[in-house]
Amino acid sequence: MCGLSGEVRFDGRRPDLAAVERMTDEMSDRGPDGRGAWSQGAVALGHRRLKIIDLSESGAQPMTDPHLGITAAFNGCIYNHRELRRRLEGLGHRFFSDSDTEVLAKAYGQWGPACAEHLLGMFAFAVVEHHTGRVVLGRDRLGIKPLYLTEDADRLRFASTLPALLAGGGVDTGIDAVALHQYLSWHGTVPAPRTVLRGVRKLPQATVRVIEPDGTSTDHCYWQPSYTRGAGPGAGLGDDPEAWREAVHEALGRAVRRRMVADVPVGVLLSGGLDSSLIVALLEEHGQSGTATFAMGFESESGQEGDEFHYSDLVARRFGTDHHQFMIPSDRLPAALEGAIAAMDEPMVSHDSVAFHLLAEQVAKDVKVVLCGQGADEVFAGYHWYPGIAGAARPDAADAYADAYFDRTHHGVNDLLHPDLAADRDTPREFVAAHMAAPGAQTALDATLRLDVHALMADDPVKRVDNMTMAWGLEARVPFLDHELVELAAACPPRLKLGQGGKGILKDVGRRVLPREVVDRPKGYFPVPAVRHMAEPVLTRVRDALTAPEARRRGIFDQGRVADMLANPARHRTKRGASTLWQVASLEIWLQTHGIA
Repeated sequence: MCGLSGEVRFDGRRPDLAAVERMTDEMSDRGPDGRGAWSQGAVALGHRRLKIIDLSESGAQPMTDPHLGITAAFNGCIYNHRELRRRLEGLGHRFFSDSDTEVLAKAYGQWGPACAEHLLGMFAFAVVEHHTGRVVLGRDRLGIKPLYLTEDADRLRFASTLPALLAGGGVDTGIDAVALHQYLSWHGTVPAPRTVLRGVRKLPQATVRVIEPDGTSTDHCYWQPSYTRGAGPGAGLGDDPEAWREAVHEALGRAVRRRMVADVPVGVLLSGGLDSSLIVALLEEHGQSGTATFAMGFESESGQEGDEFHYSDLVARRFGTDHHQFMIPSDRLPAALEGAIAAMDEPMVSHDSVAFHLLAEQVAKDVKVVLCGQGADEVFAGYHWYPGIAGAARPDAADAYADAYFDRTHHGVNDLLHPDLAADRDTPREFVAAHMAAPGAQTALDATLRLDVHALMADDPVKRVDNMTMAWGLEARVPFLDHELVELAAACPPRLKLGQGGKGILKDVGRRVLPREVVDRPKGYFPVPAVRHMAEPVLTRVRDALTAPEARRRGIFDQGRVADMLANPARHRTKRGASTLWQVASLEIWLQTHGIA
C-alpha cells in the first residue's frame, strides 16, 4: 500500500518542497486515497495513501508523534500490528489511531532502528528524529516493498518508485554498465543496490540505513537465514519427511492467515497452479469461505494455449469461491503492453508483466487487497534448473549456477552491446561467486536458493507483482515470502524440496487439501503467447522502438545485431529459450516510455 518520498539536505539549505511534491504526485496510482506532506529543518517527506488498515483520517501520513519527537512515512503492511500494539501499550505507549503506521512510530520510539526486527510484514519506511535530524530508512526482509535513492554531496532523495525520483529532477540517467550486464545475464534482473541508471540505487532488502545530518550513513542487515541443517527453525525435525510436511503445512497456513489482516475485502489471484491453489485451500481450511478469486487468460498464438482456466475453475468449484474469469483478446495487447511498461519501476523482460497489469486492472474493481503465489518456486526449489545445480559439489556451485541460469556468456553479452559498453570483467559471474562463497549454505542447492531468494528475487518476480498491482491501487500480499516460512524452508533438507520434479514438500502438503489433478499437473506459468512469439502487433512496437532516433543516439546495442534480430526474431534465443529481441527491446522501450534521453 501507499508510496512515500522525501529529501534530506546536507548543505545547510532547506529541502526542495516542489521536487518532493512532484515525486509524491507521480505516485498517485499507488495511493489514490490520500496525499500528505511534512517538512522540518533539512528534511521533507511526502506520502500517497492507499487505505487498507484504519480507513479514517487518523491513519493519514506522514504521521507525527510529538511526544516521541518523530515523523514517519510508511509503505506496506505490518501483519502483527495488533499484537505489537498490545505489547507497546504494556510498555506505556498510548495510541490515537488503529493504524499500523502508528505502531511503526511507537515501535521506533521504543526500539529505535532495531524496530524493523519486530515487524512481521512487507514494508519500506522513513523515520525522522526531530531533535537530532537523523533520518532512518528501512526495508522488509525479502524486499517486497521498494525504496529507491538518488544522492549527491548536497542531498539525498528517496521514493517508493524510480519514476518518482525522475519526476523530482536532477537524476543522472546514464546507463550503469555493470547493471546492464546483469540485466542481459539474468533475464532482466538488476539486484540491489544497483539499477540500470547510474544515478539511482535501491536500499537492499533486510536493511536499515541510518543517515546522519552531515550525510554520513551506516547500513545494518538485520536478517539472513543460514541455509544449514540442525539450527533454528526445523532443528528438531531431522530428516523425517512427515514431520517436515506438518511443519510446512502449519507455517504456510499461518502465513496465509496473517495476510488476511485488513479493514477491506481480500481476494486471491488464482492461476490454477499449485501455489495459488494452496492459498485458497488453506483459507478454506481455516474457515474463510466465499473468497473472491480471479483468473485471466489470453487468446492462443502459434499453437500455444493462453489460459489455464481448466485448473482455476476446478479449484474454484472445489472450494466454493466467488470466482471471476477474464479472457483478454489479442487486440488489447498493444495498449496493455504500453500500460505495463509505464508501470515498471525498472525494465522487466518477463512477458507476464502484461498479464498481471491487465489482471490487476480488473481485480481492483472488486477488492483492494489480493494474495498471490509468487516466491514459492524460489523458496521451495520449483524451477527445472535446480536439480542440475544441486548435483554440483559445494565449491562448484557458482559455475553450476552460471551454466544453468545465465542467459548468455560474458562474451555473448559483449557481443550484443556497442563496443563502448563492453566489459573486460564478467561482473555478473563475480557477483554470483561472491554470494556463493559467503559462510553458511551447506550444499550447492542451499547456496543457489540463498542467492535467488535474498539477492535476485526481490527484483523479479516480486517487483513485477508490486509494480503491476500498485499501478491500479491494488495491494498484493505474498504468503510464500513470510519470513518465518522462508526460514523454515531454508533449513529443510534439499531432497524434500527437489522431490517430485520440484517443490516436493509443497506437493505433499497439497495432496492433503487439493484435488490431485491440480497437484500433479504439468508446471504452468502466466502465458502471454503474442509476446513470447513476437507476434504482431508486438513485433511492430519492438521494431519502432529499436529504430527510433533516440535508440540510435543512445547507442546501447550493436546496430548490426539489432538489424539481424529484427529480420529473424525467432532465431535469436537465450540459453533458456527466451527471446533475445524482447530483452533488448524491453530496455529501450522502458527508457523511451519514461522520457530518458
